[in-house]
Amino acid sequence: MKILVPISQVPDTTAKISFTDNDTELNAAGVTFIINPYDEWYALVRALELKEAGKAEKVTLIHVGPAANEATIRKGLAIGADDAVRIDGDGDSSFVASNIADYAKNNAYDLILLGKETISFNSAATGGLIAGDLDWDYIPLATKLEVDGNSIKLEQDADGGVTEISAALPLVVSAAKGMAEQRIPNMRGIMAARTKPLQVVAPVASDSSIKVVSFQPSAGRQACVMISEDNVEELVELLHTKARVI
Repeated sequence: MKILVPISQVPDTTAKISFTDNDTELNAAGVTFIINPYDEWYALVRALELKEAGKAEKVTLIHVGPAANEATIRKGLAIGADDAVRIDGDGDSSFVASNIADYAKNNAYDLILLGKETISFNSAATGGLIAGDLDWDYIPLATKLEVDGNSIKLEQDADGGVTEISAALPLVVSAAKGMAEQRIPNMRGIMAARTKPLQVVAPVASDSSIKVVSFQPSAGRQACVMISEDNVEELVELLHTKARVI
C-alpha cells in the first residue's frame, strides 16, 4: 500500500495576523509558518505508524505551493516520510484538490490521508474535493484507522458514542484528534531530510472557484454582559440586537 499525505503550510498559531492589498492577501512579513497541525500530528504520523507496522510500503508527502515552502516540506521529511512532491502552483482548495488528485491518479496511490482541515481557513473542503475528483470513497473526521488486507477499519466520534466504518481501498480519509500523537523530529531525521527526494512538478490547469473579497481579523473576546436573573426583557432585547451567531 502506498500512502499519499497532503500537507498545508499555515501561520503559527502565535503569529500576529494582518492583511495587505486592500485586505485581500495575508501579510507574511514576520510570520512563522508551520505544517498544518492536523496534517502533521494526525495524518502523517498515522501513515508512518502503518509503514512501521508493515501495512504500508511508502509514505509520500504532497504540497501545493511555491518554492519558498520547501523548508516546511523538509520538516515533514524529517519526521519520517520517504519522499515528497511539490506542485509548483498556488490557489484555492479546488485548485489544490484537483492537482493532488491528478498526481495520485497518475502514480497509483492506495490511500490519501490528510488532516480534517487547515487551521488557517478551517473549511475542511480539500479532502472531499480530492475524493470527488478521483471518484473514491471519502471518510471524514476519522479518529482511528486500521488496515486489514485491502480493507480499512475506521472510527468517528459521534454523539454519545463512536461510529465504526469499514471501507475498501482506494480511499481518502481526513484525520481528526485521536488518530495519532505528535512526533518531534530527531537529529537523525533532520539530517536525513536534507537528502530525501523532493520532486517538483508543474500544476495542471484548474479554474479557481473562490474569489477573495476581503479578510478581516477576528474581533476577539468581548466583555461579558451580566444580566440579573429577574430581567428577562433585557436579555431578550440583547439577544435580538447585540448577540452574534458565528
